[in-house]
Amino acid sequence: MWRLLAPGLKLKRFLALIAVGFMALGVAIGLSVWTDPHLLPYWRRPVLETILLVSGVALVILGFFGLWRSINEVLGSDRWAGLLYSRRQLARGPHVAALGGGTGMPSVLRGLKHFTSNLTAIVTVADDGGSSGRLRGELGMLPPGDIRNCMVALADTEPLMEQLFQHRFQSGELKGHSFGNLFLAAMEQASGDFVTALRESSRVLAVRGTVLPATLEHVTLHATLASGAHVEGESAIGQSPERIERIWMDPSDATPLREAVAAILAADMVVLGPGSLYTSILPNLLIPAIQDAIRQTKGIRVYVANIMTQPGETANFSVRDHLQAIEDHVGSGLIDVVLVNREPVPKPLLEKYWREGAEQVAFQGEELWHGSQPVVIYDNLLLADGVVRHDPDKLAPGLLRILINFRPKWAEGRLIDALWLENRLRERHQPKWDGHMPDRLKRN
Repeated sequence: MWRLLAPGLKLKRFLALIAVGFMALGVAIGLSVWTDPHLLPYWRRPVLETILLVSGVALVILGFFGLWRSINEVLGSDRWAGLLYSRRQLARGPHVAALGGGTGMPSVLRGLKHFTSNLTAIVTVADDGGSSGRLRGELGMLPPGDIRNCMVALADTEPLMEQLFQHRFQSGELKGHSFGNLFLAAMEQASGDFVTALRESSRVLAVRGTVLPATLEHVTLHATLASGAHVEGESAIGQSPERIERIWMDPSDATPLREAVAAILAADMVVLGPGSLYTSILPNLLIPAIQDAIRQTKGIRVYVANIMTQPGETANFSVRDHLQAIEDHVGSGLIDVVLVNREPVPKPLLEKYWREGAEQVAFQGEELWHGSQPVVIYDNLLLADGVVRHDPDKLAPGLLRILINFRPKWAEGRLIDALWLENRLRERHQPKWDGHMPDRLKRN
């Protein structure tokens, strides 16, 4: 606090004006209740009171205006307002833990960061291809690619900084590496460990939330294909032309990051996906302690279904097939709500995907669920701008409306925050949903 009084900041002069202004107002109020006519004749008091009142108000206004202008010179008006907004309102938003990796999870994070800063991205670390695979092999570090994408998605920085972290070298010995991956590698060596490197890098990017690896152990994915063949490595599994029967991870009992487990247990909502089923979503769920935390959390557990299938890996998969694959690997009862896009992909873009062996995921709701299965919600989530993906500006409101509708107790003791969130979502259309609310959600 004393540093704010250092010379040259142009703060002390305006603080002094405000203080003198309030003193003048205090004297004016004192004179208005002063009844002794011998010390000050009555006819002089209204004149002096008016002078002091006008002067006090003018000094206070001038002081506050100058103080605000001095602060804006340092921070910039937009940044100053944004800082107050993020520190005050967003810090009171719901707690959300998002699990996944690849290019899908950034869509969740980009949208939610405008509603809450209590975000924890728990990222799979099984990647062994591209720049991440090279750094993993040469430096022995965790693959940074998916983590970098999540940090950039949560960043509250200038566009130039985002472009810098996503810049990929096109020639020379650094060809294929992104600057962000190299930055994280350098930060890890400078700080001594990967988690500290993430923490310091998040400060550079002004990240709204926290990005954590699912585990600090070096894990390897294995898969059995429909033909019985065995494939090792995340990149090889993702490029397999055959349907995958089963995947497993080595080591099978990897120890999760303690902060990641705590974030899941404390979350108001846990989001799985969107992303590659076998290489982004299931790897996190194969860690026993993370799976247990998802089952134990009182937050609502939402699976965001993919819009398009992936050649080989999920060819001809419906939403039900995706859910069945998750149940086959980790058992039933892990998901409360499934969020499904209901917008059709434009035909010209769909034909492009057909040529690559992909198609829009089928979502016939009446054939999906029976009994106490998860509730399925249909919403308009599509963003088609050359590629098919989830629109962050549609996905985030859709997820938060699920939180409000299915777990209203998250707002207990936070009525004003809940009303603020509800007001921001008021103009959002109501999605269609099928099924009955699970007993677990009724209890919560």
